[in-house]
Amino acid sequence: MGAIYLVRHGQASFGAADYDALSERGFEQSTVVGRELARRGVEFAQVRSGSLARQRDTAATALKTLGSDVAVVEDPRWNEYDHVDISRHHAGGAPQEDSREYQGLLDAALGAWVAAGADGPCAETWPAFLERCTAGLTDLVESLGKGEHALVFTSGGVIGTIAGAVLGVPEVGLLKFNRVTVNTGITKLTSGRGGVNLLTFNEHPHFEAEAAQLLTYR
Repeated sequence: MGAIYLVRHGQASFGAADYDALSERGFEQSTVVGRELARRGVEFAQVRSGSLARQRDTAATALKTLGSDVAVVEDPRWNEYDHVDISRHHAGGAPQEDSREYQGLLDAALGAWVAAGADGPCAETWPAFLERCTAGLTDLVESLGKGEHALVFTSGGVIGTIAGAVLGVPEVGLLKFNRVTVNTGITKLTSGRGGVNLLTFNEHPHFEAEAAQLLTYR
């Protein structure tokens, strides 16, 4: 049975001029998850990434550590929702200053984004986001041969939404699962005759013991 490993990007640069850049800790996390993937000894037939810098840099760093020479295919369908646009329309453009305060405002904004549906004011509505995430997954699944594995470097909102969609509750995935995803956590989906199933969500034993200080959620 084939499997798809979804890896959330390393810590981005909250509050900086360029949020999309990995922080120093984000690069460290990317190296650690590369070691974890190497430890598992999985051979990946395909590797994909969103087109955001934090996703691409996580992929490059992890794959260097993993020692994989599989070419990364960039696909913007694995990009995160636009949190700036969503907060602008549904949270009054909340500034990125205090991370906890901002997260609370963003959580409420995401709920309003979902509730607004296809008529929402954002450039990308919730139904459109959901459709592109699931389409990206469907295309990847269909491109895999029997028993082949794929690795995807993406973001928490995408992972949470896909995990929820597989369980039949995409809104819960976005609003609840997304909230607890850790940087470079691993979510594993299986693909077979029975379709796509969620096997594990947000694995992060690679941030236990001596690596515990690297664990971050934002």
